[in-house]
Amino acid sequence: MENLSKKQWIILVFIIVIIIGVVGYYLYTNFQQISYENLEDDEFEEEIIENEIVEEEVETIVVHIAGAVRKEGIVELNDGARIVDAINKAGGLNENADLSKVNLAFIISDGQKIYIPFIGEEAEISTESGENVIQDNNNEGSSNNSLVNINTASLSQLLELPGVGNSTAQKILDYRNENGKFKSIEDIKNVSGIGDSKFNNIKNYITVK
Repeated sequence: MENLSKKQWIILVFIIVIIIGVVGYYLYTNFQQISYENLEDDEFEEEIIENEIVEEEVETIVVHIAGAVRKEGIVELNDGARIVDAINKAGGLNENADLSKVNLAFIISDGQKIYIPFIGEEAEISTESGENVIQDNNNEGSSNNSLVNINTASLSQLLELPGVGNSTAQKILDYRNENGKFKSIEDIKNVSGIGDSKFNNIKNYITVK
């Protein structure tokens, strides 16, 4: 090594620098590839975890929709659904539906019954809350074993009838107090505001005793 000329030393150093550069570049590119692959794996795992979390968070509710819709019955919806979602699930509206007092944006809950009124019905449904269009299935007057006796029913029991709001329920009570008991369910049509259309919607839910 001591006998190397200056030119030979320069060539040797140059070769060493090239070797170091090649080795360094090789190590760097391999490190970058490994890091990128690890990053992709981490992102993929995170995406799977996020999807699993989303799937776990999606809950469903079951409600009963009736009245002026194309297909009355039980529908399943995502938690947080609104009345308009239940209508869409029921095939849309009947051509005689009256939405003038229905709050389509009202959020519904599991186990509820939604009644969409027909044109001509006296449905006192708040445009602000929409609550009068909602009935609990547990308290529903249409149950086979719990028809509403219109001769003894309280205001709250009458409100369970489809399409019957506070005003109509109070009129039924007032009529009963003034005229005595109903002799048949058809007599309820003598109450102001209850015509054939409303009677047809509640006749299967009421009785007289």
